[in-house]
Amino acid sequence: MSTPEQTREPDGAEPRPEPSVGGPRTVAGDPPVPDLAGVSPTSPVGRLAATVERLRREVRAAQAEAEGRALIELAKGILVERLGCGPAQAARQLAELTEQARVTPLEFAVEVINQAARDRVVEVTGTFLAAAAAPERDAAAVRLRTAESGALAADDTQAVADSLLEHALRPLGAVAVAVWAAGADGSLTLAGSAGFSPAEATRWRYVPPEVATVARRGLTERDGQWFESLSATGLPTIGRHLYPDGGRVAVPAGTGGRIHGVLEIAWPGPLEPQPPQVVRQVEALAELCAHTLETSTVPQEAGGERPLLPDAAELMDLADGLHDPALVLVPHLDGSGQLVDFRIQHVNSRFLDPAGRPRAVISGALLLEAYPLAAGSSELFQRVERVYATGEPFRARRMQLTALVDQVALSAVADISISRHGSSVLLIWRIEDETARLASLLQHAQRLGRIGGFEENLLTGEITWNDQLFHLYGRSPASGPVPLEELPAHAHADDAVALGRFLRTLLHRRRPASAAFRLQRPDGVTRHIRVVAEPVLDTDGRLFVVRGAYQDISAQHWTEVALAATRDQLAHTEQQASERNRLALQLQHAIMPPAQAPLTVPGLEVAVRYRPAETEHLVGGDWYDAVVLPSGLVLLCVGDVAGHGIEAATSMVVLRNALRGLAVTGAGPGQLLSWLNIVAHHLTGAVTATAVCAVYDPERRTLRWARAGHLPPVLVRGREAAPLPLVKGLLLGAVPEAGYEEAEVQCAPEDTLLLYTDGLIERRDRSVEESLTHLLTTARSAPRTLDQQLDRLLTYSRSDTDDDTCIVGIRVA
Repeated sequence: MSTPEQTREPDGAEPRPEPSVGGPRTVAGDPPVPDLAGVSPTSPVGRLAATVERLRREVRAAQAEAEGRALIELAKGILVERLGCGPAQAARQLAELTEQARVTPLEFAVEVINQAARDRVVEVTGTFLAAAAAPERDAAAVRLRTAESGALAADDTQAVADSLLEHALRPLGAVAVAVWAAGADGSLTLAGSAGFSPAEATRWRYVPPEVATVARRGLTERDGQWFESLSATGLPTIGRHLYPDGGRVAVPAGTGGRIHGVLEIAWPGPLEPQPPQVVRQVEALAELCAHTLETSTVPQEAGGERPLLPDAAELMDLADGLHDPALVLVPHLDGSGQLVDFRIQHVNSRFLDPAGRPRAVISGALLLEAYPLAAGSSELFQRVERVYATGEPFRARRMQLTALVDQVALSAVADISISRHGSSVLLIWRIEDETARLASLLQHAQRLGRIGGFEENLLTGEITWNDQLFHLYGRSPASGPVPLEELPAHAHADDAVALGRFLRTLLHRRRPASAAFRLQRPDGVTRHIRVVAEPVLDTDGRLFVVRGAYQDISAQHWTEVALAATRDQLAHTEQQASERNRLALQLQHAIMPPAQAPLTVPGLEVAVRYRPAETEHLVGGDWYDAVVLPSGLVLLCVGDVAGHGIEAATSMVVLRNALRGLAVTGAGPGQLLSWLNIVAHHLTGAVTATAVCAVYDPERRTLRWARAGHLPPVLVRGREAAPLPLVKGLLLGAVPEAGYEEAEVQCAPEDTLLLYTDGLIERRDRSVEESLTHLLTTARSAPRTLDQQLDRLLTYSRSDTDDDTCIVGIRVA
């Protein structure tokens, strides 16, 4: 609001206009101003437009003057009361003080009101704006007091919305405001709005209960909801299409612990996080709306009327007609109007106090005084407080209630119902019947366990079956139960002996008994049943009642049958696997014994080692060979067929024997591996394998070698050990045809060459490079003889894969 009233300055000074309280004002109902660009001021249209604009300025000025005058008159009244003087003297005193303070009369009037009020507006403009500059603080105080004055002077909530938007919210950048009234059933009614079109307000006149909107989020959240962008929430609300990306704020409007409605504010663009000063200003405006909603009448929906809410007396009559314990609670406020507790206005005749206190002692007491643990773990008091604040009823099943009885906390489980009726709250609970609950649990247990119970009176002949037992027998209750003595007639003939023993033990020996039999049902279905019964004797030791239970064990019986068949099949499979492993191991040991007779070659020492897998079912396809060819050359090779078991062992035999036969041709190791690849791919079921093939010439002391995807040989010379440089070679059996590169090594006396399979070095927790480094370290510290060196390699091997291992070693003399 801005006022044209000018404050007279000291003599010689120019008059100073009052500072503006708000942004540009628009009188409600003003028609839009047409664009008159290019229209002559002297034309009829131009003169009419000038007249309309002049009248509009006069109306705005009159409204601003009236609103400012109301605050000034209120300040005069405060001075009359404080100074004990008349109105004229108070006016002169106000003018003198204003002149001394060098502020406008409106600013000084607001300062006088703040000092006298000490209310929420003072708290906002004082405590939370203390860090702001004085002009900003004074302007905020004037805005809030002006909005308060306009709201108090308004005759309906619509006028309150207009005043809040114009005086307090437009300076904060807001463009629209809606004041929602909360109904007792949780519904929301648009009590007033500003900045939204009349058509939009009509569409949002009423929101039914439990419909998720921005205002409802503000109703259920005590601290309100501040949304940066409305589109990000996905919630419907008034004016959503007008400001889809604008910020929204929904703050509950409540007094005395009860929420009467919600204040919703719209911004045209995204809303940045606001400082605490602005947040407290909005909360103060929401409290102002709450006072207005508390005393105003909300417009009714066209074509319908709101039902009248019962008063406390009618609610007491309603509680007395209930079959469950009920309390009628009314709010208890402190001196400042804040809700602190609820008074127990009435207890119905069904009420029983856990501590044994009479109803007269409970009636009239405060809820937290009578039941202090209501605010504890059960959160009962918080639930009652929330229902009273929002009007939304609360229902809960199996809620834990705790009460103090002689300083001992006793708990009970109950179904809770809390609802607000007018200004009162009705609290109903139904304590769970433990006997009924246990009976229900027993019925469910019998149903899940397929158990039926019975009791038979042998003196009167009366027999009692439960429904589950009739279902097990496949009989209708109308056909009646079956006596125990007739049980063999309903069972399979082969079970007569077992049932006869059961009846003799139970009826003649009078001891508990059980039996399993096959029940022949009337519908032709056979069920496997177990019956368990016990005798009941009277005081003279005579048998007069037998009680027991039948259980359908058909599923258990067929499970045991299937399990027995599975065990038999498993034993047969294990026997077959053991036999296959035994044969594979025998075959492997027959072809490659762990130690081979040494070769006699001039100038060369040859030794081999083979270590089979410790686990028999892991018999693999590792193989080696060391043989003197007819040409006098020495064939050395190691290989590893992929897989384990009898297939890997037989494939290993094929490849080893094939290589021996191919080596007689005198071909080099590269050609031998090329031919062996053809054998692996076409003649052995497409197996894959790795191998190293070498031919040693004793006269020239040279070693020609090739590899098929295998680790290279290791050369030990003096104190040094290193793998031979890699040559290209694809693993055997991968492709139909493959070529293999050869390399030649010139050996020196005392040189040692090692060919091995990956079972010597492979580990699950280390890379191949790390394992190879350990092998080279072990090989450097070579013992005196070649056999000792190979034994040392096996001893210090760190392999953990439990795989076969082959080593072929040569030492040049």
